[in-house]
Amino acid sequence: MEYLTPQAWDRFIEYHPKAHILQTRPWGEFKSAFGWKPYYVRAQDLGALVLFRKLPLGFSIGYIPRGPVGAGDWGSFWSQLDAICRKERALFLRVEPDLWEPVDQSFIKHQLPGFIQSRQTIQPPRTLLIDLQPDEEVILMRMKPKTRYNIRLAERKEVRIRQTNDIEAFHQMMVTTGKRDAFGVHSREYYQRAYDAFAPTGACVLLFAEFNGQPLAGLMAFAHGDTAWYFYGASTDVERNRMPTYLLQWEAMRWAKHKGCTTYDLWGVPDYSEQELEDAFTERSDGLWGVYRFKRGFGGQLYRTIGAWDKVYQPSLYKLYRLWSDRGQTAPGI
Repeated sequence: MEYLTPQAWDRFIEYHPKAHILQTRPWGEFKSAFGWKPYYVRAQDLGALVLFRKLPLGFSIGYIPRGPVGAGDWGSFWSQLDAICRKERALFLRVEPDLWEPVDQSFIKHQLPGFIQSRQTIQPPRTLLIDLQPDEEVILMRMKPKTRYNIRLAERKEVRIRQTNDIEAFHQMMVTTGKRDAFGVHSREYYQRAYDAFAPTGACVLLFAEFNGQPLAGLMAFAHGDTAWYFYGASTDVERNRMPTYLLQWEAMRWAKHKGCTTYDLWGVPDYSEQELEDAFTERSDGLWGVYRFKRGFGGQLYRTIGAWDKVYQPSLYKLYRLWSDRGQTAPGI
């Protein structure tokens, strides 16, 4: 197995334009500022950004987000990666491959030998993908009528969208949204570093929806290859009747389309089948259910990755870690 420099990893990724943004060098460097140690490794045409996070007593967990990248025998790759995991005293290596269901069980058996499926995922396994290839009018017509109406309503009510680099104002909106919708919010520095890691190359945009110059909502989207991702979004508690978040999301899709992206990933909905989601979304508002109610209107198709798979190196400590996790604790967020 070859250890690559960040610059060499950039060159490797250039040959794999379908690689997920979470496997790029800027993501590894960004996460290194928040307790993760990145390795860029390759064995023939198969490689991965592997992140390690320290635990008490000198142990760690290993994590490959949306990888590995490239073609080749995964089984051989894992056996070569074992040495790094043992060097880092990893309790386990968690892998969340960038693969959509359904996947044949023979593939799992061959490509993930020695792994066990984990109930706990770090990235949301289920999402909605929007096809950006048609003309804008076609994309709009594929949306739910109410969503399309709200986009036009925001325009009529003089909501304006602009690009900005005002992370402080965005973080304030995130705090407001977190309190209102009961979810955790990262620090201002976290969003600043994420923006700084990707914005200089045009791979990240921060958009504000405003009325009379006052920010009403904000959105940070990222792009790599032919895909864009909606990772972070927030809104204030004022002028919500102007539907700023709808126009904001539409303008993010237009930004992605103008960059040449063919897919827009809305990034995270409740992990249930489409039938279960449609049966319950009008009644539930906990967790990601309110998010699903909003996102479903944009006309995307529901997809699910194959989830998280763990290769265990310290079985006894791994069991303790899972008990700790099952009691409401979570793995360090990515």
